[in-house]
Amino acid sequence: MSNLGGKREGAGRKPKEEEKKLIERLDAIIDQEEVVEILHRKIQEGDQRALTLYFNYRYGKPKESVNLTSEGFNINFRDILKFD
Repeated sequence: MSNLGGKREGAGRKPKEEEKKLIERLDAIIDQEEVVEILHRKIQEGDQRALTLYFNYRYGKPKESVNLTSEGFNINFRDILKFD
């Protein structure tokens, strides 16, 4: 059978209930205070990934932007998209 696109088995985000069960299992075996202490220690050591993780969760990821330039060309999007 050829793969012509569409939904793939096991692809995509897990159902919310499955995600909730996993979080409950992890909370049962991971000491959250210990995790915070380890993160703090890593930040004190200058670990860039730990610092990025903290800032992303504390302040949110910065908005990504894309700088598009036409390099002097005149682009008419109506012609490209065939608007009438």
